[in-house]
Amino acid sequence: MRSTRYPLFLTFSAALVLAAVSTGSGDALAQAARSGGAAAAAQQGSAVAQFGDWGVFTSTTQRGKVCYAASQPKARAPGNLQRDPAFFFLTSRPGENVRNEVSLTLGFPLRGDATVAIGSTNFALYTQANGAWIKNAQEEGRMVQAMRAGSQLTVRSTSARGNVTTDTYSLSGLGQALDRVAQECR
Repeated sequence: MRSTRYPLFLTFSAALVLAAVSTGSGDALAQAARSGGAAAAAQQGSAVAQFGDWGVFTSTTQRGKVCYAASQPKARAPGNLQRDPAFFFLTSRPGENVRNEVSLTLGFPLRGDATVAIGSTNFALYTQANGAWIKNAQEEGRMVQAMRAGSQLTVRSTSARGNVTTDTYSLSGLGQALDRVAQECR
């Protein structure tokens, strides 16, 4: 079994991504920097590399080194909703024996569970506040394999206001990004 999930870590990770892209690292995430980079600049951490639509980032916490691949959706529907930036993370924390933990921040308070579809394969997510994690941790490895083999993934969720939303992420560069995460967080 794995360690406890970290909703606050998700907030930190989003802030770190915003800080990294606000300095020009990670062009695929640059639009998010415009909406929150200043507040995030105080966070420690750094952008390591960009592979396709996925950035690689590292930071150090009291529990040790943290490395992750992150991306933003290429499409969000419906387009007329006001939402904060969304991010998809695959995080490794070797000091806690965690590799490629799936987490998302969707940019709005959520109601109920969410799903991820990669091709014809679906994975259930549980939600808390603005974040989501894979419901069955035993499926995480299978999900990461499907992501490596796929070209896009779709997240379906419902906001606290009842809006059904769909975010579509490109998986271009994910394999290289995960390889770099593994190299950075041995």
